[in-house]
Amino acid sequence: MEDAILTFPKQFEYVPEIKGKLPSASHFVVCGMGGSHLQADILRDSDPQLDLIVHSDYGLSPSAHVPPANMKVKDDTLFIACSYSGNTEEVLDFAERVHSGGYQLACISIGGKLLEYAQKNDIPYIELPDTGIQPRSAVGFALLALVQMVKPEIIDELHTLTTIIKPENLREEGKNIAESLKGFIPVIYSSRANRSVGYNWKITFNETGKVPAFSNSFPELNHNEMQGFATLEKGFRFIFIRDDNDHVRVQKRMDVCEAMFEKKGMEVISTHLIGVTYFERVFNSLILADWVALYTAKLNGEEPESVPIIEEFKKQL
Repeated sequence: MEDAILTFPKQFEYVPEIKGKLPSASHFVVCGMGGSHLQADILRDSDPQLDLIVHSDYGLSPSAHVPPANMKVKDDTLFIACSYSGNTEEVLDFAERVHSGGYQLACISIGGKLLEYAQKNDIPYIELPDTGIQPRSAVGFALLALVQMVKPEIIDELHTLTTIIKPENLREEGKNIAESLKGFIPVIYSSRANRSVGYNWKITFNETGKVPAFSNSFPELNHNEMQGFATLEKGFRFIFIRDDNDHVRVQKRMDVCEAMFEKKGMEVISTHLIGVTYFERVFNSLILADWVALYTAKLNGEEPESVPIIEEFKKQL
């Protein structure tokens, strides 16, 4: 796992190749589960004008587990099935329903049943490099592949990250945060604009750190969730992901919320997004999250890379 963190920037050297003819599209629905939709979350949040829906379920849409007879899909909508392993059952169901419904489909995976389905049915696809890492660690590869299909004009910007991101520089901060969190359940708060970053922190704690974790965003949490800690503050420790580009009122909300929590004896750890571009700031934060989760696992005597409970669950399904 440590090697996957240190070598992560090399993923941005990857040049995705689309096999088959990709249809022209300006509307996108991306289906992925777990670590296989993180790249779509990040891309969506990078450009509020991008017409991209992230779908994590069976069927074609959150409200339709089967294709409804009157489902209206724009002619230039592209459905993209993303499964790192290629064997995720929700994504396979999505792909089959999209294709059988006559809609435009593309696939992204390292292989498995998803690429077999794409090849058999002449569906355009990108085959990701299979380097043996976990899906959550391959978000660089997956983002480049998705960008190649959705917004290829920014791919050169992503390639520059291979020399900009310096994982070793974030190690010590990550270790210190992990030590501060020992014995506590982390709660990660960010602005809505950075909700994909906060959610990525959460799943990294779950899968790598082997601890429960929760995420939410300002300003919504000020209208509900914060009240829940009025009588149940013990056992939690908060991580605020701060960004100088956030709305000034959101930054004010973070300040006030942090002061209120600390007055009640609840510790808040603030981390700041650092970097010039959106993607640089995001990936610096995600690498920091990797270090925190790695050291969280080590402090608790856990193995950080494998996910045995998830794998056992899949077997029982």
